[in-house]
Amino acid sequence: MSEIWQLPATELAQRIARRQLSSAEVVDAHLARIDAVNPALNAVVKILADEARAAAAVADRRLAAGEAVGPLHGVPFTVKENIDMAGLPTTWGVPALAKAVVPADAPVVERMRAAGAIPIGRTNLLDMALRVHTDSSLHGLTRNPWHPGRTAGGSSGGEAAALASGMSPIGLGNDIGGSLRNPANACGIASIRPSAGRVPDAGYVPAEDRMLAVQLMNVQGPMARRVADVRLGLRVLMGAHPRDPWSIDAPFDGPAVARPIRVAVLPEPPGGSTDPKVAATVRRAAAALADAGYVVEEASPPRYADAVNCWARFIMGDFGSVLAMLSPMMGAEAMAFLDGFNAAVTPLADLAAWSQLMVERDGIARAWSSFMADRPLLLSPTWTQLPFEHGFDSATPAGAAATKELMRPVVPANLLGLPSACVPAGRDADTGLPIGVLITGRRLREDLCLEAAEAIEARLGVATPIDPVR
Repeated sequence: MSEIWQLPATELAQRIARRQLSSAEVVDAHLARIDAVNPALNAVVKILADEARAAAAVADRRLAAGEAVGPLHGVPFTVKENIDMAGLPTTWGVPALAKAVVPADAPVVERMRAAGAIPIGRTNLLDMALRVHTDSSLHGLTRNPWHPGRTAGGSSGGEAAALASGMSPIGLGNDIGGSLRNPANACGIASIRPSAGRVPDAGYVPAEDRMLAVQLMNVQGPMARRVADVRLGLRVLMGAHPRDPWSIDAPFDGPAVARPIRVAVLPEPPGGSTDPKVAATVRRAAAALADAGYVVEEASPPRYADAVNCWARFIMGDFGSVLAMLSPMMGAEAMAFLDGFNAAVTPLADLAAWSQLMVERDGIARAWSSFMADRPLLLSPTWTQLPFEHGFDSATPAGAAATKELMRPVVPANLLGLPSACVPAGRDADTGLPIGVLITGRRLREDLCLEAAEAIEARLGVATPIDPVR
């Protein structure tokens, strides 16, 4: 029999609902797993043991009393430490915010609790979430469970490492430049960046009122080991919320589309090099989709490199206005990465340049929308290279530029507000590292993205959780 901590979130919920397992047993099993493996990984930075055990006791009493319960009743979950939890600090990984205690849960935490899920821990992220390698100046380095010398990705690297190693069955992250999908790729788990507005985004730290890039490109979303759990998490999280005025109510299942579904396949995205091992994994994933009944064809959306460059100018132009405030809070390596990244981005000279950037974004979105009218899904790498060694991204300007290049497949979805799911599709024979692929879809078609991701998972999936490689 599988250990309790090895079970996916959906199965845990079913077993608890059937009284085959108690919530107390499930919570204790995951707390024990954290004690066993977290010292090697540094993924969970605050353990909520007492609170979780008390909530599990209440959950078991409610079930025994015959009360109606939610779809994640009694199941533990973890929360990235830039997502608000009432009475706890939202640290963003920096010492300056170590005591930034907030008065209320973020909408996504509120909804997980309402579904019956129990917070069990807070997970690590890099300084202010402005890097793709999880090394926090407050909490230190998070290691990749598959390879201790390689990055766990970022910025939700602690969450991905915790999930991949069995410390948590499901968790919460966010994504303005791939931060749900970068670490999912590096750690061999599944995630989805929802469409803009699908899941509410609101918080108190660093400020309630959000910058333009955050308003248009940041999303909250679920992470888990299995696509079915990601789907369940998204269903729990989605829908309009009064704290996010741009969040929307929309059905999960969209209108019927012509079958078989056509998928554009992009093994070697424009704008840089691609490791042949990564490209081969994308082609195997395409073959898996063909086996599942999809029609696959190698094709690139129009203006692909323009989308990547527009995202970079948008995010760096916007965050450039607050870097003088943020930089004293950030560690030297985080700032070195930002400086190197920024050096490869054309600055926005004036208000006219800002206006033209938004015009450019609109044109790219229209071009992609027309392309996806016939091809509802795009299959690509998540990263075009294998996860890098610790510090590669910040050691030199060339490393920062190479990091910007390897992560280029994740950012068009941020710029254009599209759903984009990451699913593991194989492992590198030399390093043992997982290789994830990306399924990006039409706006509000998370259902199609996850359906395709599940078809790949069924044929090429990577087995998790694992014991950390030492």
